[in-house]
Amino acid sequence: MTTAEFVADESRRRKGFRYAPRSYDLNTAEESRLMALCGSTPETFGGCVDPATFITHAIEEGTRNGISANGGVNMVQWLIVHDLPKIDEAVTVTGEVLDVQDAPRGKITTSEVWYHRANGNLGVTSGRTSLKTDPTKYADPKLRGAGERPAPIIEDPSVLEVVETAQLTPEIVLQYSQSTLNPVHTDMDAANRAGYRAPIIGGAHGVRFLTRAIWDRFAPSSVRMDIRFRRPIFWDDAFEVRVAGDGAWDAICLARDGKVLVEMAITDLVPTR
Repeated sequence: MTTAEFVADESRRRKGFRYAPRSYDLNTAEESRLMALCGSTPETFGGCVDPATFITHAIEEGTRNGISANGGVNMVQWLIVHDLPKIDEAVTVTGEVLDVQDAPRGKITTSEVWYHRANGNLGVTSGRTSLKTDPTKYADPKLRGAGERPAPIIEDPSVLEVVETAQLTPEIVLQYSQSTLNPVHTDMDAANRAGYRAPIIGGAHGVRFLTRAIWDRFAPSSVRMDIRFRRPIFWDDAFEVRVAGDGAWDAICLARDGKVLVEMAITDLVPTR
């Protein structure tokens, strides 16, 4: 990204900026490919898309409306499944920038994107708060990127049940991220500029391990998932999927070496099994 492109991006990254509405078909082949890289299939979600895909779709929608993803890192994400679209369905999308604040390592942007099904029903709400560093400069990794963060959902992951372990490799992450618009997931220098030792996986990539576990267990017809990205997950990391809630699952996380990487509070879940 050039300095001029960064300035243009900043002009649109403002509270109240609205995305132009449009309709498009969900990409069955691409979604199936991404699912396979994370160990799931369309059948895992009852013939529907993995709701985690709307994390990526929302980022891409911002890019289509002139808000660059280059140098951006997810911090907080919420997904509300109202009526999950089928994997081959057409959806209509709208969105808005809700808030923008300055932070030591860049700007903190909060936005929300809404996906309606072909029948007019609201399918998924995808909201996020992200840190945007200036990709034309090297960030100081000693700076606390976002100042004060929300209280953790999970204090001690070591007491939670392990339902899965996973090992990433650069090859897997490069395959997953082959269509990404954000080089922090694929390029060592871009990752270093953002203050990371190596490329990090995208938010949706990690969340797919959580949504797969939830749908394997409950196959919910509707649910709210509030996600916190606590620590970066590097493209060569191993981690565990751990759950809390004595069978009801009110929280789930990815953890490594006793520390939470990504955590999710689960509310308003309506199971079908």
